[in-house]
Amino acid sequence: MKPKEIIIMSLVDVVGALASDNIKGNLYLFDNNKSDGSLDEGTGVLKTKVKTGDVLIWTIMSMEPESYAAISNITIDPEVCSPVTEMYPDSDVSYWQATVLKEVTSVPYKITFEVGVKKQQVETRETPSLIG
Repeated sequence: MKPKEIIIMSLVDVVGALASDNIKGNLYLFDNNKSDGSLDEGTGVLKTKVKTGDVLIWTIMSMEPESYAAISNITIDPEVCSPVTEMYPDSDVSYWQATVLKEVTSVPYKITFEVGVKKQQVETRETPSLIG
């Protein structure tokens, strides 16, 4: 079976995250794999259904178009995948990419974000996960 490209979108309420100094309740995760079994779309605990060989691409969008938001790190078991930052060609827009290296049952991960003009770092306290 051909590997699938799975996009994981982080929608961040930057104003809410800065006001509360917390990403919890201000992060909405979605992926394009709901039809194959992903769960908890639109929450901070998205469970993305994956198989060995799938290519994961993490992207981000701010709810407030004038607010800065970026992913600065993704922490996950390196035996499952090793995300690296990439740039879209001819732009300064980054994304994170990784290939799933082995079958999983449930592997939690953390995303660290930079938000606001001072690029304040906030990390997920709820844990999204990859599920098999």
